[in-house]
Formats: sequence, C-alpha cells, structure tokens
Amino acid sequence: MSKSKHNYVCTECGASSPKWAGQCSECQAWNTLTEIVIKSSKDRFQNYSGELDTALVNLNQVEVTAEARIKTGLDELDRVLGGGLVAGSVILIGGDPGIGKSTVLLQALASLSSTHKALYVTGEESLQQVKLRAQRLGLEQLNLNLLTETNIETILDIAQKDKPAFMVLDSIQTVYAQEVQSAPGSVTQVRETAAQVVRFAKQTNTTVLLVGHVTKDGTIAGPRVLEHMVDTVLYFEGDPDHKFRMLRAVKNRFGAVNELGIFAMTDKGLKEINNPSAIFLSRGDAKVPGSIVMVTWEGSRPMLIEIQALVDESNLGNPRRVTVGLDQNRLALILAVLNRHAGIFTHNQDIFVNVVGGVKVTETGVDLAAALAVVSSLKNKPLPKDLVVFGEIGLSGEIRPVQSGQDRIKEAAKLGFTTAIVPAANAPKKPIAGITVKSVQKLSEALDIF
Repeated sequence: MSKSKHNYVCTECGASSPKWAGQCSECQAWNTLTEIVIKSSKDRFQNYSGELDTALVNLNQVEVTAEARIKTGLDELDRVLGGGLVAGSVILIGGDPGIGKSTVLLQALASLSSTHKALYVTGEESLQQVKLRAQRLGLEQLNLNLLTETNIETILDIAQKDKPAFMVLDSIQTVYAQEVQSAPGSVTQVRETAAQVVRFAKQTNTTVLLVGHVTKDGTIAGPRVLEHMVDTVLYFEGDPDHKFRMLRAVKNRFGAVNELGIFAMTDKGLKEINNPSAIFLSRGDAKVPGSIVMVTWEGSRPMLIEIQALVDESNLGNPRRVTVGLDQNRLALILAVLNRHAGIFTHNQDIFVNVVGGVKVTETGVDLAAALAVVSSLKNKPLPKDLVVFGEIGLSGEIRPVQSGQDRIKEAAKLGFTTAIVPAANAPKKPIAGITVKSVQKLSEALDIF
C-alpha cells in the first residue's frame, strides 16, 4: 500500500519545507507556502525504454557520432535550432499569447509528418480548434495524430504505444501529474511534469517540443529549473500587433545561442523572411536627421537595421531617456561619453532612441550608431543614406572592435552601401569592392562627419 507524504512548497520559487511558515525561507515571500501530497508509487519513475543500462563506461570507450539533423521545413526555425531537430531532444518555446507559438509548431509538423509519425497534444484547445487552424494555414491534408488530454501519465502512456518520432505538448502549464496534489501550472506541477517528459524523450529517443506560457515580465512561467531541464529554449519576440516575429535561441545544447529567425505573420501563418536586412531598411528617399544604419551580428549572420533618434528640448527637471529595442543603461553611458569626450551636452534634452522593426539589439556594436544618431538629431543634420556604422564606445572615448567586422562590411556592400565607419581594429586589410571604409580610433574622429 502506497504511503502519502505531506510537504509545503513555495508557489513563487518552488522551495520545499516540511512544515508551514508564513514566510518562505528562500525567496522571503509571504503566504506562498501551499500544502501538497506526494504519493510514493513504483511507477512514478517509469522506464519507458523497457530496459535501463546503469553500467559504468570509461570516457575513452565512448563513441561519438555526428548528430543527425532533421529539417523542419522552415529554414528560419532550422537556423535557430542549429540546423534542425535532434532525435531525443526537448525544445521549449515561449512567448506572449497570440504571437505564433502554436502556429509555427503546426507548420513544422506539417512537413515532419509527411515522413515521420507525429503527435500533437493540446491541453488548451479542442480538436475542432486545431482543425480550424490547420484549414486556415492550408494544411487540411495533414497526416497528424491529435490528442486532447491534460494528464501527463495518460499522455505518455499513449505516446509510448503510438511511438511518434515527434511530439508537441501545448502547453506544459496545462498538464498535471496525479502524484502531485496541486493545481496545473503551479511550480511543483510544472517541475514534475517536465521531468517526466524529459525522461520519456531520452529513453524513447522522441523529439518533444513544449509550449511554455510567459509571465508579465516575459519569462517562462514556472520554476527556473524548467529551462535547465530542457535541451533548447526558444523565445518569440515582437509585438503581437506587429507584423514581424523574431524567434531567438537563448539556450541550445546542439547549436549556437542568440541565433535569430525572422518571420512575418500572415493570414496563411508565419512566413519566413530570408533577407531581414531588406525588410528593416525600408526607408524613404528623403534624408532626415537622427536616422542611421548599423550592422548587427545575430548568431551566425550579419543583419542591417535602422537606428532612429529624436532629441528635443525638455521642459522637465529630469529630461526623459526612452529607448525601444536598446538597453536604456547603454544610452546613458553613450550620453556620458559624448558629454565628457566630445563636448556634446544633452542634459536639458529629451532623447528617444528606437530600433526600427521591433528588433532588440543587445550587443555593444550599436554604441557608435546610437551616438551618431543622437548627434545628428541634436544638430539637425541628416547623415548620408549610403552610410553604415558599427562599433563599441569605451568610457575613455575610444572605439573598440566587435566580432566579425569584415563580414559586416561585406554584407553592407552587398546591399548597396558605399561608406562605412568602423573601429580601426575591424578595418579590412584589403579593399572591399563597392564600399569605402573609414576606420576610427576615437569618438571625436567619427564625429568629424558633421
């Protein structure tokens, strides 16, 4: 006869305690400890492969083979994954409601199910809703098995019998484990159900794609350990009301992180954008102050984006500093360097900086572009439309190099830009056809353009 164990778990951080307390000892949150009952059973940690090899193996005896990549049919998704799906991997996809998580997975399964057995498990929608989405995407003849279930034990039992090569679980916050006496979506339930899914994937060599809800802060809901348990974590970025969607990899055991895939939301689902630079550079013919183009590096490819700045006299005691797609602390650093080493005073000016297209730039190569855009708007002097810049600004006013400088210059030349201002350490040794490169070591040298 199985025994029950009573425990108290914090709903905020997931810490457990043998007795109730008003305040969690780990995260110091008040009134967050809830009682759960964990029943001990022999099949809680079921071995889905039928056998378990626990023998010790010497490192020198381990044979390494190249991981076979399976294409999803979406090149941008394959890029973010590192070349495709790996058998037995667990991928977690998070993002705001309505941004396209279920859509992109259904489109990927449409291609995968033509050659492999696939299973789509939904805990949020009915079978009719999934069918309607498939019809809207033009996937009416999709050879895909569907399951509407929220009990994780039932889901894995059915999957063990069906033996799919790919399984989508939409979403991890809606399923529950019978052994845990708490509501679906709680810290304990998410941790327990995810552990069972990961165990199933590794033992049966099934590729599992999980959909994860996000909190109001934009992070995956549930315990932080969820992101540690899975192999790959992908985030959808962008405003749901905006046309473009960015899919970014923040963790990938089988490829590079910070890869970025660009999609456009249409009435037929997500459409891949193979040349995002052309999309983000759709500027008018007229030259305007405060607009400049930079080359950022996303994962393994360069991408040209437009940086816009608006500087206006402030009537407030504390002038506003607003950034969209750029770290606000980075802007404060740039303004301080402009004040100290270039004599550009903005202490009485409201400054707004925007990265066009909804892209979020996290690298330091945006510093020089943001500085020139601010100065251009402040002096009301437009910059040349065929100019492209990149570079990091140091606190002493020096222009520091960034990675893959020559590849960035070649990408700019390919798109018709004729002049580039780059750090001296990134200057090419041989001239690049079609573009004139001006290397600078100090911020004051870059400002000579005005």
